[in-house]
Amino acid sequence: MKELWELFVVFMRMGAFTFGGGYAMLPIIQKEIVEKRNWATNEEIMDYYAIGQMTPGIIAVNTATFIGYKLKGIIGGIVATLGMVTPSLVIITIIAAFFKNFAHYPVVQHAFGGIRLVVIALIIQTVYTMAKKTIHDKLTIALFVVGFILLIVTPISPVWIIVCSAFIGLVASRKKGVE
Repeated sequence: MKELWELFVVFMRMGAFTFGGGYAMLPIIQKEIVEKRNWATNEEIMDYYAIGQMTPGIIAVNTATFIGYKLKGIIGGIVATLGMVTPSLVIITIIAAFFKNFAHYPVVQHAFGGIRLVVIALIIQTVYTMAKKTIHDKLTIALFVVGFILLIVTPISPVWIIVCSAFIGLVASRKKGVE
């Protein structure tokens, strides 16, 4: 029970800082889950993020579910997920109750503008961290560049780009003889 409580509290603390979505959470998850607690490796986190991107739902919540499941099975997945979403539910409920009364104030608008800028910085840092760990040869460079261009200039769903990239990676690994 103590371990489940710790799982809940850790993800609740991280969930309190999910401004900007799952990608902005990656540095926090890596520091807390990989470096501080050794609950998962960097490679596992990257895999959870990739799977979380392809499955319905919020990436950070999906990742919490995967980590909780890895540590404590189904109940761990549920507890980690509840921990991740609890702060958002509380914050959204409070904001919704009062936002209309304060949204027009310049200080509130400036605060949200500042939050957006920090979220952009977190996302850029996440992209840099992920790129350092995953782009290591000509194929991964090509997949990154082509995927990035397709995402920007075409209406192709990111899901199809991810699926095609995974397929290309599987074919390439088969040709190299890697299982």
